[in-house]
Amino acid sequence: MRRFHEWLIFIIMEYKYFIIRCIVMLQMCFSGIFFSINHAFAYQDTLDKIKSSGVITWGFDAEGGAPYVFRDSANPSKHIGFEVELVAAIARELGVKVRYFQNAWDSILLSLQRGDFDIALNGIEITPDREQSVLFTRPYYAYAEQIVVRDSDNRIHRLEDLRGKKVGTLYNTEAKRLLEAMGGIAVNIYSGQVEPFKDLLLNRIDAVFVDLPIAAYYTMPNPQLHMVGDPVGDGYYGIALRKEDASLADELNKIIEKLLRSGELKKIYSRWGLWNVAQEKLFLHEGILKNYAESPPSSSEKAPIVLTKFLPTLLKGALVTIGISILSMMLAVVLGLILTFMRLYGNTWLRMVSTAYIEIYRGTPLLIQLYILYYGLPSIGITLSAFVVAILGLGMNYAAYEAEIYRAGIQAIPKGQTEAALSLGMSGRLTLKRIILPQALRITIPPMTNDFIALFKDSSLISVIAITELTKSYGILAAASMDYFKLGIITALLYFGMSYPLSLYARKLEKKLKSHDRNL
Repeated sequence: MRRFHEWLIFIIMEYKYFIIRCIVMLQMCFSGIFFSINHAFAYQDTLDKIKSSGVITWGFDAEGGAPYVFRDSANPSKHIGFEVELVAAIARELGVKVRYFQNAWDSILLSLQRGDFDIALNGIEITPDREQSVLFTRPYYAYAEQIVVRDSDNRIHRLEDLRGKKVGTLYNTEAKRLLEAMGGIAVNIYSGQVEPFKDLLLNRIDAVFVDLPIAAYYTMPNPQLHMVGDPVGDGYYGIALRKEDASLADELNKIIEKLLRSGELKKIYSRWGLWNVAQEKLFLHEGILKNYAESPPSSSEKAPIVLTKFLPTLLKGALVTIGISILSMMLAVVLGLILTFMRLYGNTWLRMVSTAYIEIYRGTPLLIQLYILYYGLPSIGITLSAFVVAILGLGMNYAAYEAEIYRAGIQAIPKGQTEAALSLGMSGRLTLKRIILPQALRITIPPMTNDFIALFKDSSLISVIAITELTKSYGILAAASMDYFKLGIITALLYFGMSYPLSLYARKLEKKLKSHDRNL
């Protein structure tokens, strides 16, 4: 056995370069085979894949997705909505089953392009920008924009009356573009459909301007809201596909045509109160149908994206991020010091309150805390603006972490220094001020800096309460232009530009404090 090992070592040492070359060649062969298989699957015709597997994968966002697709409150495991019934009818015609794929709405087209699912169907408006990136079927629904106001509000009767008012709408929609084109309107942009109606009921905004299906669904059962004016604008929803899936698009066009002509689509929409005169356009205007059924411009025909035109919006979002982050950190520092003193020097009750605060805020998600402050407090009669909630939410959350940093810094100072100061006749308060805190500050600067940088990034969560900061601005622009990479690089550089100077200043302050300590 020993001679075998010796011979094996001899062969390996003698022919090591040959063996290495063989291993490399085998690795290249296996990689080539793996790539070829993946390549073949990647370019397999999607329609053939759907029919052979017996499954069509549908991407959507069910969060606040009524009446398109949402969870049934009576049976939370079940999806309902007029698009659910439409996809079920399409799957029946194809002879396949439906597999659901939950995806964030703002990245649904990006996920479609990645190949996460076969079709995207979620009230996706057919626009020239989107047609450059994905292939749309013929329209399956003709929509218009509708104004919704409080029942007690008699100031708004038509689109022009929205000037000078606060109006809520959804981002990356035709409604948002119409409002911005009008000018003179304070537009509050929301990522979910429920939130603008909540803010309208709480008097935070004056009106909601959204697609008619959304307006009808949330207004009809609520006597506190009503729709005003005639629907405006004109657009279509289509099923989004990858650009190479022309055969699937042709098949879906035939099915939609069949559902239209048979009256099944009208029955589905009528069940949801969505059938109206506008839907007749899907039957009568063959020119429109033909136009939307044609392939969108090829990649060579795409208009070039000028990134500089996006910079003002990103810089505006960056200023909002900086302002809220600074004010929130100031609150966190002050409140954190108070909590630290309560925990270290307070009586039993103060220590218990401080400890409970720290553990609760560190043990619950910041997002939940923001929701409670913004949407929960009004139920007990406390209504705060989004700006105030953003500062309070971030500041109170980070105060818990700052308090623990300060406590660690203070307790890191040897007790002997406190005893020496007291023996010299210094009071406890003076000892804390002159001896303990200056040294603790030098210890706590690095973690405080880390927290401030982390707060910059966590400020992206405030977009859930209708504040458009830097990350939200990036999401809106990227979803509109479908350029996530270049805009993402610019946004990342802006965040780096905001945080790196802070790191440099913290290092400078540390050196200054160290030199000050050496001079004492």
